[in-house]
Amino acid sequence: MADPVRSDLPAPRPAPTGPTDNRPPVCLGDFAELARAAVPPGVWDYVDGGSGAETTLAANRAALDRVAVLPRVLTGVDDPRTAATLLGREQAMPVAVAPMAYQRLLHPDGESALAAAAGAAGVPYALSTLSSTTIEEVTAAGDGPVWFQLYWLRDRGLVADLLDRAHTAGCAALMVTVDVPVLGRRRRDVRNGFALPPDVTAANLPGGRDDLAHTGTPGVSAIAAHTGAVFAPALTWGDLDWLRDRTPLPLLVKGILDPRDAVRAVQVGADAVVVSNHGGRQLDGAPATATVLPEVVAAVAGRAEVLLDSGIRSGTDVLRALALGATGVLLGRPMLWALAAGGRAGAETALALLATELRDALTLAGCADPAAARDLRTLSGG
Repeated sequence: MADPVRSDLPAPRPAPTGPTDNRPPVCLGDFAELARAAVPPGVWDYVDGGSGAETTLAANRAALDRVAVLPRVLTGVDDPRTAATLLGREQAMPVAVAPMAYQRLLHPDGESALAAAAGAAGVPYALSTLSSTTIEEVTAAGDGPVWFQLYWLRDRGLVADLLDRAHTAGCAALMVTVDVPVLGRRRRDVRNGFALPPDVTAANLPGGRDDLAHTGTPGVSAIAAHTGAVFAPALTWGDLDWLRDRTPLPLLVKGILDPRDAVRAVQVGADAVVVSNHGGRQLDGAPATATVLPEVVAAVAGRAEVLLDSGIRSGTDVLRALALGATGVLLGRPMLWALAAGGRAGAETALALLATELRDALTLAGCADPAAARDLRTLSGG
């Protein structure tokens, strides 16, 4: 079967690091240079960069590359199913689009385009608190489930209002991010004095609450200044108790690395934990998520789902995550690359490629479906 690659993506502009041609993308990585050519350098650095010396950013990829999966043979698998259950609902793949802020930086249609592409592909879309499109517009944009991602704000009344809006708009789950007491020091943004352009706003916040994000100052990240002013730096387990009591929605806790925190999240009532280091954008020197995933899975012991975030780039990576014990994965930067390269069509192409890669990986590993992949053995070190 031929790869389901869209041929109507726009011709790429020349990339600054080398020539490109008009051949369509054949993997998620192919979208990176297309995106780099399509957006201003400061926006590219905002999307591509990590915190500090970017050691954790690099470690995420290196750790996944070190995971070798032992395939099973003579299993009779011909056409495996990619469908899997996430939070009690069957999805086309064990994949959700990760929450990422300000997507209209990449394309005018922003979050609405990416949510529509996710819905068409049959996977959940996680909408950031710092979306540049409102909750209501995004939930109306596609047919798939939308998970609302919550950053804890200093204004508890505003947190309650966001929850009410997410419930009313029909969001299918709530994901609270717990690894951002302050924004990690992202040197590229500091060097660029990065600030949001006037037409990209924190659409879910009241007018004026994102003014700092638009105030460019040499040697200062306006994004960091804004989040420092509006994010609550001292989130506690008691706040999570309040949140669990406040929402009937399935609750995911994102930003877990220590297995002890995973156990505590389950005790509070989390339906899923997301093993994440924020794509290498928070504590530089934190471990790669693939490295700690097996310990978290063991600690949770089946009492909640465990998703892997940070570094997923292919269907093979999805297979690796499943073999390490994950229920599913969050897919981040590659979806922004695809959005920048071709809007909704680019995102649909990327998700179709991922589905083809996952189907191939399952077949080659002798697995009839993602559940079977969780029984595979892995070796560390390739």
